[in-house]
Amino acid sequence: LGISRALVKLDEENKPALRHEGFMTRDSRVVERKKPGRRKARKVEQFSKR
Repeated sequence: LGISRALVKLDEENKPALRHEGFMTRDSRVVERKKPGRRKARKVEQFSKR
């Protein structure tokens, strides 16, 4: 994203091509929060039958 923005600052003609390839949009994925009673967000304590 940073390099793409720098390229657009140098030459505005790059913007449509970069946008079409998806280089001008920020990745909106964020880290899932840790849940109580678990080691991580999804990792659960190992279950023991005995």
